[in-house]
Amino acid sequence: MIKVEPLKIDNLNLSRPVVIAGPCSAESPEQLVATARELSKSGVKIFRAGIWKPRTKPGGFEGVGDVGLKWLAEVKKETGMITCTEVANTRHTEMALKEGIDVLWLGARTTANPFAVQEIADALKGVDIPVLVKNPINPDLELWIGALERLMNDGIKRVAAVHRGFSSYERGLFRNRPHWHIPIELRRLFPSLTLLCDPSHIGGHSGLIESISQQAMDLGFDGLMTEVHIDPSNALSDKDQQITPSAFAGILSRLVIRQKESPSKLLEELRRELDELDDNLVNTLSRRMAIAREIGHYKIKNDMPVLQPARYEKMVTERVANCSAAKLDRQFLKLIMEAIHEESVRQQLEIFDERYRKNS
Repeated sequence: MIKVEPLKIDNLNLSRPVVIAGPCSAESPEQLVATARELSKSGVKIFRAGIWKPRTKPGGFEGVGDVGLKWLAEVKKETGMITCTEVANTRHTEMALKEGIDVLWLGARTTANPFAVQEIADALKGVDIPVLVKNPINPDLELWIGALERLMNDGIKRVAAVHRGFSSYERGLFRNRPHWHIPIELRRLFPSLTLLCDPSHIGGHSGLIESISQQAMDLGFDGLMTEVHIDPSNALSDKDQQITPSAFAGILSRLVIRQKESPSKLLEELRRELDELDDNLVNTLSRRMAIAREIGHYKIKNDMPVLQPARYEKMVTERVANCSAAKLDRQFLKLIMEAIHEESVRQQLEIFDERYRKNS
């Protein structure tokens, strides 16, 4: 496994929380400079803005293009802030480097495309520049890791990951579901990797940014990458999830930043208790699967199919109905029950396959 170092950006002190902020899209030089000036007053050092905007359908605002890079250069000249923008192909990368952009990021759509990631990595070979990698659209940890590794394999050592949530067909509270266990697993695999959270894209609504930001800090994230616009209601893209510089300053002032590791004896005791419960959980699941295999043998003897839809529906419905009493989230419990049922079916199918091979 490739060794990852904490992110370094020029001479900045990247203590928690690392803050990257700015509008979803660059719209005019006046808009960028006005936003940057207000953010700079709050101590923000890194300014983000999209120059080329990938849209789901044609016809929408797809960014101002190359001219926006010069606007970012003006921001840097006016405020001294570090500039950051998204690149999605070789040309974007070369243009951003030519115009002196300080930090690049790969969007979710790009991360999901290994060809595009490799193209950008090759274009950056021999260049010492920080690159932020957002998670892919789908909840695929290996794809996220693969993008980071492609960059590092080409010599780009200053990398960081940005959690922006995962798309879902079903609409719920979030624009993109957090699935916090995925970035947490990424942190477990790469403990030194700088991990940022994009609360704007997770929430999709300005009213959710503060709570998501605090949750990210409580989970040990290193910082935030937030969409901030001088006039969100008139933004040309994603206006619902952008906030004003003053609103963002308020959020930063209220954030509670806890130590990542606490020497507390109580914490260690609680962790030991969790470890014991996790062991018991694994043992319980093992016993459950043993019973599922026994049921599989029964189904073979009685010419019953593996899948029993009515039984599955009853099992999930009854368990989920008790989620409130158990103080568990309904969707969380549903996912667990579905995963358990899927594994039970898989184990029973193995028994059917073994019987088929013996009889063939």
